[in-house]
Amino acid sequence: MYKVLGENNMLKKMPTHCGDDTCSSCVIAGDYIFLAHHAGHNNGNADDIVSQVRETFKNIKNTLSTVNATLDDIVDLKFYLKNKDDFRKGADVFREYFKNGAPARMTIFTDFLDENCLCMIDGIVYKPIK
Repeated sequence: MYKVLGENNMLKKMPTHCGDDTCSSCVIAGDYIFLAHHAGHNNGNADDIVSQVRETFKNIKNTLSTVNATLDDIVDLKFYLKNKDDFRKGADVFREYFKNGAPARMTIFTDFLDENCLCMIDGIVYKPIK
């Protein structure tokens, strides 16, 4: 399931979540988990930012569950949007997922390789090893 590199500097690279074997779904480095880009445009709602953000968070939750972490462990997110006009609707969805306070966030406007994609999220998670 994962690849471990080094004895003192242990890294776990989790399998891809998007069918691209050049990208791990996340990488665990000590107490930190680095999330790769996650999107939500495969749910049939290519023109609906709210549905895409919800699906993106569903995908992030699935990835985090594979490493025993939750959305509450996220400390920093990058929220990538295709359209500036989608910012408010997309950002408002965050309230549904962060009941205990939102993580730090940067919003970036960009194009995506997939024309149907309206948003992507990546981030940093803090989950102390027990």
